[in-house]
Amino acid sequence: MSVVKINVLTVPAEQREVLERRFGARAGVVESSDGFEWFELLRPVEGTDKYLVYTRWRDEESFTAWMEGPMKAAHQGQGQGQGQGGPGQGQGGGEGGDRPRPAASDSTLWSFEVVQQAGPKPA
Repeated sequence: MSVVKINVLTVPAEQREVLERRFGARAGVVESSDGFEWFELLRPVEGTDKYLVYTRWRDEESFTAWMEGPMKAAHQGQGQGQGQGGPGQGQGGGEGGDRPRPAASDSTLWSFEVVQQAGPKPA
């Protein structure tokens, strides 16, 4: 079954709009990756400053290939989405150059295997 990666990003209130804008600018980048199944950016509603970046992949190898290829290139300024990590690393934004400062002050990657899943029943 699939694997799920949840990147937990600590985002100060003044950086929320920046983070969401950066993810919006990257729309379509991860979707073409082999083995990619789903993406969601979850905004906190109350009681936390943590955004969740949810991605689901066919297998661990698909996620690793994306991390070592397109995601890494984007974070080194070679592709779209500079300055804010996607479903795996979180921040990006190195020192020097034109690179924007990261919107997140911290990130943690959680990994899960899908054990059970359900969808809506057909009408």
